[in-house]
Amino acid sequence: MSDERNLPDDALGFIKRCVLESRLLWTYHVNMRMRNRFIPRQVILEAADSYEIIEAYPDDKYLPSYLVYARHGSTVFHVLFAADVENQNVRVVTVYHPNPEKWGDDLRSRRS
Repeated sequence: MSDERNLPDDALGFIKRCVLESRLLWTYHVNMRMRNRFIPRQVILEAADSYEIIEAYPDDKYLPSYLVYARHGSTVFHVLFAADVENQNVRVVTVYHPNPEKWGDDLRSRRS
């Protein structure tokens, strides 16, 4: 196995395509978190047009991952997607409502 990472050419496009084509896997972690954070799967799926990558972690432990800002109606949330380019899917790692004490007014950049 090579140490070279298989990064998507267009990470945002790859994530959106995988979501819209139902090529995604829901981790155990996100399934537990969604219930406690009141963010249903359907909301994550329906928000795909609003996705914006706000942080990239190309060297994440298992797969390159991307923190995505999303909006559904008046609800803002962040989703961490891991991109599995080889198998053409994304893994939904976690989802949460950004804490305004930790995130700037736009909820896209971390406070210092």
